[in-house]
Amino acid sequence: MRISALGVFAVLYLIFLYAPIILLPVFAFNDGTIIAFPLQGFTWGWFAELRNIPALHEATVNSLIIAVSVAILSTTLGLFAARAATRHDFPLKAGIMGFIMLPLVLPEVIVAISLLVVLMQLGLNTSVYTIIGGHTLLCMPFAIAILQGSFSGLDNSLEEAAIDLGETRLGAFRLVILPLVTPGIVASLLICFIISLDEFIIAFFLSGNEPTLPVYLWGQLRFPARLPVVMALGTILVALSIMLLIVADIFRRRGLRRAGQSDAGGFL
Repeated sequence: MRISALGVFAVLYLIFLYAPIILLPVFAFNDGTIIAFPLQGFTWGWFAELRNIPALHEATVNSLIIAVSVAILSTTLGLFAARAATRHDFPLKAGIMGFIMLPLVLPEVIVAISLLVVLMQLGLNTSVYTIIGGHTLLCMPFAIAILQGSFSGLDNSLEEAAIDLGETRLGAFRLVILPLVTPGIVASLLICFIISLDEFIIAFFLSGNEPTLPVYLWGQLRFPARLPVVMALGTILVALSIMLLIVADIFRRRGLRRAGQSDAGGFL
């Protein structure tokens, strides 16, 4: 069988991309404290130790509160923006939508520093709430991109027919349009939740004395003896992210099929 150069490149790229992730569970179940080969033996101890770290529990609660809040806010705001972009024409529409989507291409460190400078000028302290604001700014473009795909495939005559039958515009949106884009909404919620849960740079600059889980993990890297626990927690986070991404993609594909659109092969 002949192997093309593109196939070889694809295999090497996948190995380079996923090999570090595969090493996470390998060392998470290793009995030794040194992250190196050869392995010392199999153990569940590092996972059991996660229950005995109060600072980790606090950081996890902070991350969950932030991720849930960001998912709801980003999806709600993205729902309005995607609806306006696909249904209505207004002055400077392209420029406004491009400005909203700008965080997709801006370096996160620039966004984080800019937000920190703004907060300092306003005299506001960094906290969980400032992280929620920063993450919402970051996640909104992803929510809009997902929801635009759901809205663009809808037939406008469905809403118009509901209005002709006596329903209000808000009622038509709630009873007709919203159920049709529900798979896109669920996909947006899950994707925004994952992005916020895993995000580090903005949380690092805006967390103050209330660290999120990634910020806490970054602090633990200074202590070599804690690395196996970090590996165990990283394994759990990777498994959770993969499961949520699979669920989100299932809902995204279902929404595209309901709208009669072909699958482009990704969220964006």
